[in-house]
Amino acid sequence: MNRLASHPFSTDDPAPSMRRLALAALCEREPGAKVAAVGTLRDRYEAGDAVCRPEERIEESALVPGRPARPELVEPRALRHRGMQTEEGRAVLLHAIAHIEFNAINLALDAVWRFAGMPEAFYADWLRVAVEEAHHFGLLQARLVEFGHTYGDFPAHDGLWDMCARTRDDVLARMALVPRTLEARGLDASPPIRARLMQAGDAASAAILDVILRDEIGHVRIGNRWFRSLCHARGSEPHETYARLAEQYRAPRLRGPFNFDARREAGFDEAELTALAAQASTAANEPDTAKPRER
Repeated sequence: MNRLASHPFSTDDPAPSMRRLALAALCEREPGAKVAAVGTLRDRYEAGDAVCRPEERIEESALVPGRPARPELVEPRALRHRGMQTEEGRAVLLHAIAHIEFNAINLALDAVWRFAGMPEAFYADWLRVAVEEAHHFGLLQARLVEFGHTYGDFPAHDGLWDMCARTRDDVLARMALVPRTLEARGLDASPPIRARLMQAGDAASAAILDVILRDEIGHVRIGNRWFRSLCHARGSEPHETYARLAEQYRAPRLRGPFNFDARREAGFDEAELTALAAQASTAANEPDTAKPRER
């Protein structure tokens, strides 16, 4: 049976709401079912079998976000960090990245259903992001199985969804602080992690990071585009608006090293990159008390 069709948020309408089906997919708890639901939604939307209704107001479900009983969610500092010279250590790392990608599926689906009144292109963009995040999760899950593990075997933290919850009432804050802040940190983290995997002789895992980095540049670019579009619509200056929102919502302080080439490709302007370079120079002279990096 099609899980979307049997979900309590689905409808018997011959052309059901794409955004309501996104909520149904978000509420799926089992990872395999969520990935399948995202693919089905993409297929139905592209075939015209699910219709985007931007002005539709949808009531939030208590089931948001749908996620499995495992992994155990702990504070970031409680996570154990292991070397990558062993398969167990690399499995822990890949599990952490898989958890990020699973959360990223939820983040993209949440953007689709939650924010009414946006252009249809907004919903199509974030549905595409959900599909690509689901693909990343599948690649990582398959690699974990090759190491004798599966998603849920190790503890994880909830930093990404925490910011999603904080920005639930303002699409501008969501665009500022999730894709172009937390997710952009993945652009910075990917190259050094890839280098360590290659040093450990794990080219297969490094190749997965190549796919993720390629796609994540596009995801951050989408966030940048909609952030600037919303700033323009509200008559707000983007740089000042970002600084205000980062302070208001207690965004984590960004620390280098930064992947300036990837950030530039993802749509950050030169003024933003110059500010990051200055920030990295200042942070290099301060003690590192930051918590482990969250994308």
